[in-house]
Amino acid sequence: MSQEPPSLFEPDDVGRPLADRLRPESLEDVIGQDHLLGDDAPIGRMVAESRLVSMVLWGPPGCGKTTIARLLAERTNLVFESVSATFSGVAELRKVFQSAVKRREIGQGTMLFVDEIHRFNRAQQDSFLPYVEDGTVVLVGATTENPSFELNSALLSRCQVFVLKRLDEETLTTLISRAEETTDRELPLDAQARDALVAMADGDGRYLLNLIEQLQTVSGTLDASGLVDLVQQRAPIYDKAQEGHYNLISALHKSMRGSDPDASLYWLARMLEGGEDPLYIARRLVRFANEDIAIADPQAVQQALAAWDVFERLGSPEGELAIAQAVVYLATAPKSIAVYRGFNAAKKLAKQTGSLMPPANILNAPTKLMKNLGYGEAYEYDPDRPGGFSGANYFPEDMKPERVYRPTDNGYEHVVAQRLSEWDRMRAEIRGQDERTGNERSDDAQRGSAGSDEGQVDDAQRGDAGPDEGQAGNGQRGDDQRGNGQRGDDQRGERQSDEGER
Repeated sequence: MSQEPPSLFEPDDVGRPLADRLRPESLEDVIGQDHLLGDDAPIGRMVAESRLVSMVLWGPPGCGKTTIARLLAERTNLVFESVSATFSGVAELRKVFQSAVKRREIGQGTMLFVDEIHRFNRAQQDSFLPYVEDGTVVLVGATTENPSFELNSALLSRCQVFVLKRLDEETLTTLISRAEETTDRELPLDAQARDALVAMADGDGRYLLNLIEQLQTVSGTLDASGLVDLVQQRAPIYDKAQEGHYNLISALHKSMRGSDPDASLYWLARMLEGGEDPLYIARRLVRFANEDIAIADPQAVQQALAAWDVFERLGSPEGELAIAQAVVYLATAPKSIAVYRGFNAAKKLAKQTGSLMPPANILNAPTKLMKNLGYGEAYEYDPDRPGGFSGANYFPEDMKPERVYRPTDNGYEHVVAQRLSEWDRMRAEIRGQDERTGNERSDDAQRGSAGSDEGQVDDAQRGDAGPDEGQAGNGQRGDDQRGNGQRGDDQRGERQSDEGER
């Protein structure tokens, strides 16, 4: 029996994209989001009670946000109004709100679906508030970006945020089977090629169906390499200014901190494949070396700087190997944040005691007046002392020495800890001698002494009056300050993570 040709006014699937033809017709047909749509899931319970609240659906492309919104409107008998934040403005929104107000007067509810809602500016987002507040519309926003960064707090407080998952391999395989049943055509792929097709989709159901549509015109059977030659692999989801960027740098940072070189290389590759600027990664490696390794492996920062330098000289792709080498080095290096914590503790002390002068004996005296005031008097040049250590006090005289740097036993910092422990012992011994000698001195000798109950050593023990001003200047070194051994544990709290920084 011959069939009549389809009327121009009858629906025809021939020109419709496969993704549109396979769009679920009921919530039960939606796959991959059971954590939201199941009977005991949040949205599933709302549907059972015929009670919807305004919501934001946050998830990657092709996971079903638009479909779920449309089916929710049908199931709860709401008029479905859809706008795109990419193409719509305040004028179009005003028309939608006016229509929704009229429907409400006759007892008809409205669902306003806003695709890419994060693209609306703050003023446009604020225009939703009164209509969401009084129930004129049930707002359903769809976004691929983190709502906490892209939506204003007033709107978020009136909506529930639901996170949709990217489609897993099992769900994508089910989608392939549905496509073959609907089109009555089996894909011309061998088993490995079918697996490769799922991997190419990278969790995006819509993209998968577009690939299937391309493959249905192919004759013969394709293997995995033939499939790769025929179709374009989906570009990784990576926005260098948005959530993906910060998620991946956080993953790289924490993988290195957790001493996992394999995961570290994986996240590095993910960032580079996504188009991240390698110099941004190089800068972060230098920061990581200083913050998370520091003295535990003094070569770590040199490795990071070398990788930065090599990449600037070679560029991509050759220079990326230097960055990978640095990532492995940092991931496998011993870790310590003792310097980080010590510096934070020192900054806290500096804010509290910012007006105190350094001890006069460690100050240079380039003028006669400063010499007369005692600047540089009786300064001890540590390299000339036994063991290269004088045990002098370098904190302000009116301030009790505080411990701010507490080395760990990790890596080279173990050696530093032993050295500081020895200097502590020597300091205690030197100061004990000072106290005994001071009791035997005459009043004149005591007046000429540069020592004090702060632990300074007197002239009598030093022998010479001290090095000249040039020696005094040279003696003021970072190593000397580190050698004072005055360390502390004022600040023991958790360090703030870098990755949140934006």
